[in-house]
Amino acid sequence: MTTRILPAVGDPDAARSLTTLLSQLPEAEPAGPVTDSTQLIDTLARLAGETLDELPEVVLVHERIGPVPALELIREVSLRFPSVGVVMITTDASPSLFAAAMDSGARGLVTLPVSYEELANRVQAAAQWSTGVRRHLSSAHDVFTGPGGTVVTVTGAKGGVGATVAAIQLALAAQASGHTVALVDMDLQTGDIASYLDVQFRRSLVDLALIADISPRVLADAVFSHSTGLALLLAPGEGERGEEVSDRSSRQIVSALRSRYEIVVIDCGGQMNGANAAAIEMADTALLVTTPDVIAVRGAKRIVRMWERLQIRKAEETVTLVNRYTRNTEIQPPLIQKITGTRVASAAVPANFKELQASIDSGRLHELDARSTVKQALWGLAGELGIVKADVAGDGLGARPALHGRGAGRPGHGGRARHPHPQAA
Repeated sequence: MTTRILPAVGDPDAARSLTTLLSQLPEAEPAGPVTDSTQLIDTLARLAGETLDELPEVVLVHERIGPVPALELIREVSLRFPSVGVVMITTDASPSLFAAAMDSGARGLVTLPVSYEELANRVQAAAQWSTGVRRHLSSAHDVFTGPGGTVVTVTGAKGGVGATVAAIQLALAAQASGHTVALVDMDLQTGDIASYLDVQFRRSLVDLALIADISPRVLADAVFSHSTGLALLLAPGEGERGEEVSDRSSRQIVSALRSRYEIVVIDCGGQMNGANAAAIEMADTALLVTTPDVIAVRGAKRIVRMWERLQIRKAEETVTLVNRYTRNTEIQPPLIQKITGTRVASAAVPANFKELQASIDSGRLHELDARSTVKQALWGLAGELGIVKADVAGDGLGARPALHGRGAGRPGHGGRARHPHPQAA
């Protein structure tokens, strides 16, 4: 049987050496090496999206892969692609690293410099394990074996621009269309999703922060099942406890959610920390919410530049939502796109706060009237982001969203930017 092998090696010299050895293995079919963690996950997701049979049996992860650390990458691959055998390549053969790698989901270690015999043995063992798992999963119809759910993060350009309302309505739209949906409050110090949805809760993200292996049962214990059908994972009631959620635990939590739910919507608030930065880096779609005023657009530009400096997310990979839009505003969507370098969503949310006030004050945002133009615009955005099932039209999904400046995501369309000094933003 042919063993397909995908190496993930950032160092060119190590990649050449490893590729040479792999080409000598009997019945091996090595692919060209991927050079970073993002490329590895994207490649596996693309292959799994075609058919699970396209996934390689073995993935080799070099210890110096980046930007995600090797052990965290191994954990994510193991959670999202459970039928792939992962082998770590490292200079450290200590028992402590071996234990950490096994805890992360690796099927073995190969020490540097790599010897042919050791590589052959580890690859063969991982491939046999992968084949056995696939045979088992093929007969277990209740086990989720796909590439994992879609993760959407929602970040505010600053506080008060409407990120939480957007996150809640996106999650509700996805759930109403038939998806299984988790809504996560990663605004760790000032998160308000519980207040918006009238929820009294005991458990939060913090309860998962120090758990080494988040099993489905452990995750289910931490999640609040809302009457709408949403699964809620909430920010801690005591804001200072948010510091207990590290970037590493955030990655683990997001990976666990992704393996269980079809859509995961994460409210990242308006302040950056390690936890929500890790979530944004892992996201399939990063949504940035701004209002059409100088202060908010400056904030949006500042966040985009910070994400680029920290290699979290490129500007062109970010979608900006314009909230509280009016045709007469000085700053129009094309100008926001030019200033931030992001893609502005075609759906713009109208400035009709009066539609929301009663629902927000009563903590019943999930009962917002389907005729609300704000709701229609946000549910239209959910369609634009691809997180609703296109063949389902119900409770607002069939309504025509109130799009202002259709095509605002493309220069030259939508309203005319009249701000006298674009550089000021």
